[in-house]
Amino acid sequence: MSRRLFAALLVGAAALTFGPPPAGAQAPIRIGAVLSVTGPASFLGDPEARTLRLYIDRINQAGGVLGRRLELVLYDDGGDANRARTFATRLVEDDRVVAMVGGTTTGTTMAMIPVFEEARIPFISLAGGIEIIEPVKPFTFKTPHTDKMACEKIFEDLRKRGLTRVGLISGTGGFGASMRTQCLRVAPAFGITIVADERYGPGDTDMTPQLTRIRNAPGGVQAVVNADFGQGPAIVTRNFAQLGLGVPLYQSHGVASRSFIELAGPAAEGVRLPAAALLVAEQLADNDPQKRVVMEYKQLYESTQNQPVSTFGGHAYDGLMILVEAIKRAGSTDGVRLRDAIRQTRGFIGTGGVVNMSETDHMGLDLSAFRMIEIRDGNWRLLD
Repeated sequence: MSRRLFAALLVGAAALTFGPPPAGAQAPIRIGAVLSVTGPASFLGDPEARTLRLYIDRINQAGGVLGRRLELVLYDDGGDANRARTFATRLVEDDRVVAMVGGTTTGTTMAMIPVFEEARIPFISLAGGIEIIEPVKPFTFKTPHTDKMACEKIFEDLRKRGLTRVGLISGTGGFGASMRTQCLRVAPAFGITIVADERYGPGDTDMTPQLTRIRNAPGGVQAVVNADFGQGPAIVTRNFAQLGLGVPLYQSHGVASRSFIELAGPAAEGVRLPAAALLVAEQLADNDPQKRVVMEYKQLYESTQNQPVSTFGGHAYDGLMILVEAIKRAGSTDGVRLRDAIRQTRGFIGTGGVVNMSETDHMGLDLSAFRMIEIRDGNWRLLD
């Protein structure tokens, strides 16, 4: 099937089901998903959609949940926040889903939160912005590490290297803007001075002027941090190499997929970023509690999807499995009981880390869930 036809099918009322239930069986459990399968964030949304379809199919083959099949109702928002909100309303009012696993970007997620909060339906987002869960909202959760955590992990590594003068360059979109705010906020706690603060728009194709200003910052810079996802960081990386700044370049977990290395090319060599253990599954110690989980997910995904694994599909895996376990604990799909059961998630080992949620923590990850990795010879290398 061509990508254009695939996108057209998703943009419509794309309810993805896996066969009708047998006669006399209970109604399926309907789970919603609004993902950016096409558009500028497709490298995030496509593996998320593939993961949800893959694992819901496997769960149904194994007998479903509470004796009922799962039914995935998935819409493609193309990265557009307004469309995301429209589809969220459709999931609530027409499709009658019991929970939502989706929201590829911070922008689309924030547009959908009011819909699910008003309907009192649990929403597990797959986006990175900290504002998704801070302040805590009763029915909203997330699986990826936050942008604040990314800043902290990067600054922790810079401090180990004795580098304190940093140039910050960020995108103006939801995630980039949020991470910029968080980096500026936490830098002093790590002894980091932001000596240059530059921004670029989503349509910019050359960040040489911003990087030149960073290079020429009074007193000089010892490292550059790029806060963004999508094509912007690849452009920054190429321009950074062309200018020959000669200092370390850090990216966020928003580029943690093979597509970034391919887009950035040789310029990606030496770039560091915080990411989930999934990217370096084979390099984990045998006694690492995540190794079995990430290896099993990686092997199944790559063998069935014929593409490299990315942390973004892993976020979808974690969200779905957290939801499934919560449904089992609650013994119900009632929104409030399901919300309470998600909050009770303890010791869940996912691709993103070991998750321990509570009433005041709707993500459940700490900084140890992040691994610092470096791109070497066109591949990921685990540093810690």
